[in-house]
Amino acid sequence: MNAGIIGVGHYVPEKVLTNADLEKIVDTNDEWIRTRTGIEERRIASDDIDTSHMAYFSAVRALEDAEVNGEDLDLILVATVTPDYPFPSVACQLQERLGAKKAAAMDISAACSGFMYGLATAKQFIESGVYKNVLVVGVEKLSKIVDWEDRNTCVLFGDGAGATVLGQVEDGKGILSFELGADGTGSKHLYQDEYIIMNGREVFKFAVRQMGESAVNVVEKIGLNKEDVDYLIPHQANIRIMEAARERLGIEEEKMAVNVNKYGNTSAASIPIALSEDVKNGKIKEDDLVVLVGFGGGLTWGAVAIRWGK
Repeated sequence: MNAGIIGVGHYVPEKVLTNADLEKIVDTNDEWIRTRTGIEERRIASDDIDTSHMAYFSAVRALEDAEVNGEDLDLILVATVTPDYPFPSVACQLQERLGAKKAAAMDISAACSGFMYGLATAKQFIESGVYKNVLVVGVEKLSKIVDWEDRNTCVLFGDGAGATVLGQVEDGKGILSFELGADGTGSKHLYQDEYIIMNGREVFKFAVRQMGESAVNVVEKIGLNKEDVDYLIPHQANIRIMEAARERLGIEEEKMAVNVNKYGNTSAASIPIALSEDVKNGKIKEDDLVVLVGFGGGLTWGAVAIRWGK
């Protein structure tokens, strides 16, 4: 019994905050932001749209794509570090709005790696035969924990949500391998006090090393080589980090998902948003070997190798 993604969907808020807009509120400039991060603009949720709303909008689209109803869901996993409340979980709020009456529900806190943790968890439940349909959502409203006076962090982050429905797929398809990891000794480099606090230099060094290693590891676990990878979806944190991962795999530029320029770093939402976009625009095709890889506060990391198809 193989677990795989059978539906995708995403949502980003309407409001666009450009680098030019940021120049008016903090000491920065467009060239500095673009050359160091690759970010040109990001989406910001309005005051009346919270994390659970964005999760719902993306989940509805994923369910439609999978042709699965809310009442068919057995489990809802939401990866986020910006819930509406400490409790109830975003997953429980989502359960109510989707009418998923029989679904268990919980949030996962692994920062930008959270979606990878969610996929790995869903795989276990499906392949053990415990559950049939699992909804995994990555969603963040980072704008509410960003210090808009800190030019080192406020330029990086945006809001959004990406959702996937996982179920049983054909032999040879679906999630073939994964790697999850954590290094709590690095927690001091990226954390939330009142706002996001980050040691950019240390996080950059960690990310460049770990993204490449994890991407290669999940491919080798299934007895393939990095040359067999058809498409790479890295966490959309920084174009220089993403390029380092791509070069480690040795794949062409057109085989890597890039939307950091449009959305910035949306933490747990970045990989599922990119996945949803690139499935819908045809960049990911049947039987493609797709590698998803991310890193985040904790410090945490995760990678997944997927043979695309139902």
